[in-house]
Amino acid sequence: MKKILLIAGGMLLGAAAMAQQAKHVVLITIDGFRPDFYTDPSWGMVNLRMMKEKGAYAAGVNSVFPSVTYPNHTSLITGVTPARHGIYYNTPFEGDSATGKWYWYYTALKTPTLYDAVRKAGKTSANVIWPVTVGAPVDYNIPDIWPLGKDKDRRMATAASAYPKGLWEEVQEQATGKITPADFAMENGEMIMDENVARMSAYLIRTYKPAFTTLHLACTDHYEHEEGRDGFLVRKAVAGADRALGTIVEALKRAGIYDSTAIIVTGDHGFVDIQQSFAPNLLLAQHGLLNDVQKGDWKAQFHTAGGAAFLYLKNPKDQATLEKVKAILKALPAAQQQLFKVLDRTALTAIGADPSAALALAAAKGVTMSGARKGELIKAAKGGTHGYYPDFKEIQTGFVAYGAGILPGSHVVEMNVTDVAPLIAQLLGLPFEKVDGKVPPGITTTR
Repeated sequence: MKKILLIAGGMLLGAAAMAQQAKHVVLITIDGFRPDFYTDPSWGMVNLRMMKEKGAYAAGVNSVFPSVTYPNHTSLITGVTPARHGIYYNTPFEGDSATGKWYWYYTALKTPTLYDAVRKAGKTSANVIWPVTVGAPVDYNIPDIWPLGKDKDRRMATAASAYPKGLWEEVQEQATGKITPADFAMENGEMIMDENVARMSAYLIRTYKPAFTTLHLACTDHYEHEEGRDGFLVRKAVAGADRALGTIVEALKRAGIYDSTAIIVTGDHGFVDIQQSFAPNLLLAQHGLLNDVQKGDWKAQFHTAGGAAFLYLKNPKDQATLEKVKAILKALPAAQQQLFKVLDRTALTAIGADPSAALALAAAKGVTMSGARKGELIKAAKGGTHGYYPDFKEIQTGFVAYGAGILPGSHVVEMNVTDVAPLIAQLLGLPFEKVDGKVPPGITTTR
């Protein structure tokens, strides 16, 4: 007689299905992804809501600090915080220079990723524009990179960085057609970049059937920056991301691996509507601590990341300058002090943030941090941003998992971005130790 087991959500599942392990995992991020996209039907994510109802989901997912794209994407595939993996912001602090480069290169990482674990296990992987993947150990890799100051035309940088050689040309010939600058950018209210990322990913899935695939859908974040948490283009981007999910599902079915694949849809941060910007570097300049960066004439400067600003000292042991900065902040009028909270080194260590920062400012909701050194200290602002200290609901991202190895009808109230890597490792049966995260209890059929 077939043994039947009772599982979460009041559903029944056979014992044979309980032992099922995923042979493939597709990890999809929607940049700026929020739980209301799948809990509120008005957002129109019909593919994602199907996955939520037939799979597992979280009511909220906590980001790392700062809650920006690159650190959180790296935590998703390492299972550790920025203090350990080394990707502290989107753009590294450059001291006396200001090139505008991002953390594009895999060599910046200080810890192993799921890509390493997959390769070590003799399995294959694929990627389309996941952050920090130039030179990553990925078998079919189209990394996230663009020429400095020319992010509206990524083609040459992407082609030069794609692996293996000729892959960029291959996906154009087989999946998208010839890519123009507008086809791989987020301009003029268009969502074609997400569409092309999905088409490229779908082609790699159909053709090579990798064990682990990552893809990053960036349009939603772009238009949330423009319009805030809601707006026509935001809703259009969310609907576009859902269509991209459908493209991936269709590819898995065509490849004949749908039933053996786990699909995980998550994000890097939520979003907050903003009304004001605060420029802490202006305070440092007014007090003679930040004069001419290009000439090296500075003692302290803030590296801003949306709703956060991290203080760097030119001499990390310069306690006198640190105390002066604290005094400057403390001397501000009470109304201005309410625009942020100060996080000391102990607090930054506790949350796993940049170990080189002397302190950080965590903006209040509705406030963004500006890196400006001239002009007004406080200005009006509009649109939306992220980067905030992850201790409130609006900045949480989302999580939905569906397919092989996922327990239907299960959910968790709260989890962390660092929990995703150990979950994927468990689904694929990969050794992946020494992580900060843990597999959320009760959402998998594997042990």
